Amino acid sequence: MRTVGVEEELLLVDPDSGEPKALAAAVLARVAHDDPGQNVFEKELFRQMLEFATHPQANMADLGEEIVRCRKEAARHAGELGCAVAALATSPLPVSPSLSVNERYQWLAEHYGIPTWEQLVCGCHVHVCVESDEEGIAVLDRIRTWLPVLRAISANSPFWQGRDTSYASYRSRVWNRWPSAGPTEPFESAERYHRRVADMVATGALLDNRMVYFDARLSVRYPTVEVRVADVCLGAETAVLIATLTRALVETAARDWRAGRPAPDHSVSLLRLADWQAARFGLEENLLDPATMRPEPASQVLRSLLAHTGDALTATGDAERAEQGITELLRRGNGAREQRLLLEHGGDLRDVVTECVRRTQS
Repeated sequence: MRTVGVEEELLLVDPDSGEPKALAAAVLARVAHDDPGQNVFEKELFRQMLEFATHPQANMADLGEEIVRCRKEAARHAGELGCAVAALATSPLPVSPSLSVNERYQWLAEHYGIPTWEQLVCGCHVHVCVESDEEGIAVLDRIRTWLPVLRAISANSPFWQGRDTSYASYRSRVWNRWPSAGPTEPFESAERYHRRVADMVATGALLDNRMVYFDARLSVRYPTVEVRVADVCLGAETAVLIATLTRALVETAARDWRAGRPAPDHSVSLLRLADWQAARFGLEENLLDPATMRPEPASQVLRSLLAHTGDALTATGDAERAEQGITELLRRGNGAREQRLLLEHGGDLRDVVTECVRRTQS
């Protein structure tokens, strides 16, 4: 059974005002003091962000428990310094980002200018193990049409600098300002993938291969496929659903490759439109069907995803979990819908953040 690991980026906020607080360095120092030797939490581009990574897990219930535990630990350490953590992919309230002390981050700010300073956004990256780079590339070529659907499921960033953006995942629109971000054409072989990455770095426009920000890529650190499209999810259960579906997509793609079934040949132009549709509307309107690239109701596309990955989900014992997760998601809505409903039902954006702090650990 393929193992899965999750990386989540959390927003550090003032528990009373809801405004982001630049306390990552202090939180990490507290973690080092309280839990010496731990390697779960890391700093990110800005001091208002904190990242954690789970261990590889084969069982999704275990993965969910670890995500909840990491969120609670982050909240505990942050709380000792008078701040809180929120699983929000963008800050609903206005913020002036504070760059972390790091030569790499300084290079990004100097090289890319304003787009770097707009990157106070929090994502969820899912790592799924693969047997080889060749299998990994076969997977990347076959899952790329489904990645916008994962974007829609996870969408959790409707607000930006105090305003409703009209997008469900505005984080994705900000993230795609990096020159190497977004969907890719099929690579067809590991050799072609690595040559493409080397060519991109050789242009000098990127610092190194870690800056190849494809929607899904071979991890530069682990023997995994790394899927990077998801917003950090408000509820841990949605993060587990994303991980469950991602593993099923990887396994389904690997089986198709071994069976000699070709990868879809949809163009990057169509994939960008599918991704925009998912980011703009989330699950509230149509999505582009991954098979036809024509609009279909979001609920129908999610059912198609379950059908497409059904054998893989059954093999890992995750079919019922995925079915229940999709049903609940369609009933409740994604994080973007939850945030908008919180605002609609009274209060202001500060109250939205306060409630999201609570839901982050529930």
